[in-house]
Order: sequence, then C-alpha cells, then structure tokens
Amino acid sequence: MKIYAVGGAIRDALLGMPVSDRDYVVVGATPEQMIAQGFRPVGKDFPVFLHPSTQEEYALARTERKTAAGYHGFQFYYAPDVTLKEDLARRDLTVNAMARELRPDGELDGPVIDPFGGQRDLQAKRFRHVGPAFGEDPVRILRLARFAARFDDFEVAPETLELMKQMVAAGEVDALVPERVWQEISRGLMEKKPSRMFTVLRECGALVRVLPEVDALFGVAQRADYHPEVDTGVHVMMVVDHAASRGYALAVRFAALTHDLGKATTPADVLPRHIGHETRSVDLLKPMCERLRVPNECRDLALLVAREHGNIHRSMEMGAAALVRLLERGDALRKPARFAEALQACESDARGRLGFELREYPQPERLRVALTAARAVDAGAVAQAFAEQPDKIKDAVHRARVQAVAAALGQDSETNKTNPDMGTGTGSGS
Repeated sequence: MKIYAVGGAIRDALLGMPVSDRDYVVVGATPEQMIAQGFRPVGKDFPVFLHPSTQEEYALARTERKTAAGYHGFQFYYAPDVTLKEDLARRDLTVNAMARELRPDGELDGPVIDPFGGQRDLQAKRFRHVGPAFGEDPVRILRLARFAARFDDFEVAPETLELMKQMVAAGEVDALVPERVWQEISRGLMEKKPSRMFTVLRECGALVRVLPEVDALFGVAQRADYHPEVDTGVHVMMVVDHAASRGYALAVRFAALTHDLGKATTPADVLPRHIGHETRSVDLLKPMCERLRVPNECRDLALLVAREHGNIHRSMEMGAAALVRLLERGDALRKPARFAEALQACESDARGRLGFELREYPQPERLRVALTAARAVDAGAVAQAFAEQPDKIKDAVHRARVQAVAAALGQDSETNKTNPDMGTGTGSGS
C-alpha cells in the first residue's frame, strides 16, 4: 500500500502558494485494510476514509465510467490493482493531476509525479484537460471557470475550450442540478477576480444555460450606440471585481452581480437610459434565486440592492423625510448590518466603471449618520405617548425619526415637505 498527496496541494506548492489542506490517494489497498488500520469510512459513492488522528480524507485509487447524462451518471471501480496513473487520468486538469508520495512520518517524499504535463502547463499558465474524461462531467466546466477566477492570469487551452463548447452543445450543462451550480458560482464569486469565471462561461456558451439573466446583460450594448462599460454586463463584471478587491462578503458580491438584471429588458428606443430597471431587476432576481436555491441572506440582500441602489446613489439629494423612508423600506433600523452591506454593493456599483474607480462616493457616510440618528429614537417612548391613539403610533415614530435625522444633518425637517416623492424607487438609477 502506498499513499500519495494529489491535486491542488501539489499545484499550489509548485506555485509557491500556501497549502491549507491535502487530498490523498491510497494505491494497493482494500476498504477492509483501511478500516483495520483505524480509518473511518465516509464515502457515499466510492471509498473515502478519515484518518484516525488527523481526520484528513484518504480515497482509494479508482477509475470511473460514464453511464448517464449529468455529473451523477458514473460507475466507479476501485481495487488494489488500480494504479496512481489511472487515478490521475480521471482528473480534470493537468495542473490538478500531479502527485507526491507520502512517507509514514507525514512528509512528502521524492519528485513530483506528473504523467500528463501539469508542470509544463503551470509554467505556461494554461488550463488544459487531462483527457476525454473531462467531457463526461459538466461540473468540470464550472470548476475550470472558477479556477480562472482564482488564477486570473491563466488561459484556457484552445482544445479544452473547444471540448467545453461541445459539452454545452450536447446538453451536458443542462443536466446540472441547481445546488451544484450555486455551489460553484458562489465559490467563484469569492475568488480573486470573479469576472474571469463569467468570461470563461460565456466563451464556451455555458453562461446562457446556467445564468441566462446575467448573460443577457452582455447583449445590451449591441442595441445602442454608447460606451459598453456603462450599462451592460461589462459594467457588472467591473462591479463584481471591485467588490472582490475590497474583500466583501459573498452576499455583497452576489448583490453586485445581480443588481442590474433589469437593464437587459430595457426597450431599445430609450437606451442608454434604463428607467424603471430596478423593478424589472427584482422581477428577474426572484425566480433566479428560487431556481438556484440561493441562501436567504444572499437573496435578501440582492433584492434590497436591486430595488434601492438608484435611491442610495441619489441619497445626497434627499432631505430627512426621504432618507427615513429609504431606511424604513430597506429595514435598516432592524437590520443595520445588512444595510451596511447594501452600501458596500452600491459603492462597488458606483466605482465599477472606467474612470470612476477612485471617485468620491459620500453617500454611505451620510446614510450612516441618518441611520444612527433614526435608530436613537425611543420608539417605545413615542408609543407610550400615543397609548390612547394606537393608530397614530406608526406615523408619530416616523415623524420623530425624521426630526432626529434632520437635526443630525443640520436640516429643518419642515423643508422636506417640498420633495414628497423623492426616494420612492421610481428613478432610473445606475
């Protein structure tokens, strides 16, 4: 029995990157032998075991055979006669198909075992599939796109891109289950340059299959004569990359990706303006989140940003009354942390355009001042003062918040009556 560290740990070590965990392959062993040595079986489809001390995963060397469409349609074969090369041959990319032997003391020993040219492709900064088995698993398209977001200076080998296109044309991507699509997309959003993931998916034709709402944004510029980075998918990619550069959370990055979905349905005769796109974005975003089973915290923030980002951008023009209405619509008084994330997404939206990367964006600070003042209002005391008129409590609390915000901003709250419609969510926005 021999044990090898394989995959990402070898790749990252060769690139001089930190290695946080390892995957191990065991050659020449049976499940019974693993259990006898104290390993605990956890694999569902094929034998995977947890080390008795480190709890790291060890998988028996295996081969696989495609039996049905999608990524569940595989039959696995594992036995002591399966070689390391046979196991590596079923992996996705050459840069992930390298190994080193593990000594009994836990240290790696000997040269890198590289039967498919992974080191050469690392040096060339190239993603290349190991063999025809790549075409049998549509998840590998998503994984490669995610790797492109992490290693943003790598290119996809032409023959690999061609194979990906063939997989899309054959309907393999259509067999992906929503949970797996979300898993890979969400992981890609958390990489160094998420836009690269969507670029690769577009190049092979997969984006329109897994995220048609996002893919549609790239067609806007073809319907009007104006700078494509301003209001299209190119802009959204810049927004997402800005959010990534600031280290924002997944929910913020997803909101950045989806805030402008409605622009894809703007009538051509009004472009480049996008009047009312916020409402259309919400209408597209809701079914998209249902389809992908997006977690609630990501969905709720994305809907808030899609609906209100135009108003947040215009908040410097608002008086105290409009600001309080914005805060109340966004549930900012109950959920200030979520509203803070909405401001991060909007700041990324404002800076996600050529020449705007370093432009001043004072809206978040003004809204934070307003929110602090509004939350300082003792709603309980106001309610007690109107205990005999309960139908007036809500309006009284609102008025108290408007007065508090006006005072914090040095305004006269009465002047807000001159702009009663401001902040209603009907503007064109960005």
